[in-house]
Amino acid sequence: MDNGVRPLIAGNWKMNGTSVSLQQIGRLQMLLGEAGEVRADILVCPPATLIERAVRMAEATPVRFGGQDCHAEASGAYTGDTSATMLADAGASFVILGHSERRAGHGEESALVKAKAEAAMAAGLVPIVCVGETEAQRDQGIAPDVVERQVRESIPGEAGGQSLVIAYEPVWAIGTGKSARTEDIAEMHAHIRRVLEDMLGESGAGVRILYGGSVKPDNAGEVLRTPNVNGALVGGASLHADDFFSIILAC
Repeated sequence: MDNGVRPLIAGNWKMNGTSVSLQQIGRLQMLLGEAGEVRADILVCPPATLIERAVRMAEATPVRFGGQDCHAEASGAYTGDTSATMLADAGASFVILGHSERRAGHGEESALVKAKAEAAMAAGLVPIVCVGETEAQRDQGIAPDVVERQVRESIPGEAGGQSLVIAYEPVWAIGTGKSARTEDIAEMHAHIRRVLEDMLGESGAGVRILYGGSVKPDNAGEVLRTPNVNGALVGGASLHADDFFSIILAC
């Protein structure tokens, strides 16, 4: 971590969690209370069904909450979808967009991710725009080109600084137990930083770039010490308060 940006540790619960899972929020509250001040901003993105209850539980703590996706429109005849306005109304302050599981499983192209990011910003949410290459693309040597194209095509031109977060998640490392080598992470994050500064000017230097891809307590310290890594987007480990707290302390 460097460039004077306060790190962000974000947990993505994905399609996991019911009412009983709120016990993990309570446990995280207790651990944070015992620890005192921490050196990172903390975000949990549970299923949309839990956001409002989680916000109420943790209102006296530094933990913030976010959604895992939103529709590009503020309202309308979109059965089953959730708008950014609805997420904000539930108490969310961030939303994850363009995760590889949505790009691949739901056919989402970068143009749609950009439209969703614009909707999120209009609703007062900070978009966390996910980018990353597949293993085949890395083996072909085109990973930097793939990621750069995703960044350029997915983020609104008016974004920058604290109004935007980028999460670099190599697709082959998500939920597989694999993690990219620190030198590969450093190289890609530096490349993303150059692209952001080219697109956004000075405000590109203040955008937090998170690393995601099997971040766990035992590798978090090494990952978070990597240049241009301004935090982590944590999957499975964020479902367990003790593991998530260990990653927070690694900052």
